[in-house]
Amino acid sequence: MCGTCGAHGTQAPLSVGGTRIVIVGKGGVGKSTVTALLARLFARGGARVIAIDADEQCNLGATLGVDRATLAATVPVSAAGDYVEEKTGARPGEGAGGMLRLNPDTADIVDRLSVAGPDGVRLLVMGGVQHAGGGCLCPENALLAAAIAGMRLRHHEVILMDTHAGVEHFGRALARGFDSAVVVVEPTYNAAQVGVATARLARELGIEDVHLVVNRARSRTDRDRVLAFVEQLGGFTFSAIHTLPFDDKVAETEPSVEDLLDDSEIARAAMHLSQHLFAGDRADDLVVTS
Repeated sequence: MCGTCGAHGTQAPLSVGGTRIVIVGKGGVGKSTVTALLARLFARGGARVIAIDADEQCNLGATLGVDRATLAATVPVSAAGDYVEEKTGARPGEGAGGMLRLNPDTADIVDRLSVAGPDGVRLLVMGGVQHAGGGCLCPENALLAAAIAGMRLRHHEVILMDTHAGVEHFGRALARGFDSAVVVVEPTYNAAQVGVATARLARELGIEDVHLVVNRARSRTDRDRVLAFVEQLGGFTFSAIHTLPFDDKVAETEPSVEDLLDDSEIARAAMHLSQHLFAGDRADDLVVTS
């Protein structure tokens, strides 16, 4: 239960079908880039993709390549006061001390609040606190958790959720019921430490398929360094271990992944990752370009 408003107890069970993937890890390790690459690649492969930006920094839209005019017109869940109140019984910032409807009917949230991005990806933005002292995000979190739970996906549909740094989304159970967790780390001890913590919390929420992605790897040594850190931190049995190479084009083309998709080392490695995630196969030790 949330100490602020008591709103984060039981969540509705997720419907069967489709693929739900949550991207987690320390801040700055490349979660948004990985999420955007996977979303665009899944969509290009014929999947219907809903990309959820649950990071208060709201960077996923630009990283996906959504144009500035569309981003400017996007209404985050945290700013959709009438919609949030209609569904949960409380307006944004008014969750403290109140009772919220934890299982609201959110079948229309994608149609009403998402925007269209490149390759047909639908972007749904959580948003963050709008003003200093604006209160907690409890109604919005309850709404988003219920919305994800209520999405009845078919087998060619994918939900990808990009999260903020750290583990708060696990405390609020936003990741409950996801099929897979992608733990993104860079080759540092601090990134590995947060990665192991998030991986353990994912398993506690019932996510059995937990993938480790070593991002910005310059050689196999970087992958081995991360695995050594994992052992020092008590170990964790990941479903699969993937590596994405350090690629200068990421910095050259940011914020969008658009120019990475057709010809870049990281996009080729991300394609392998997307194929294994969608198929549910093990994918140990993907090739790192030296």
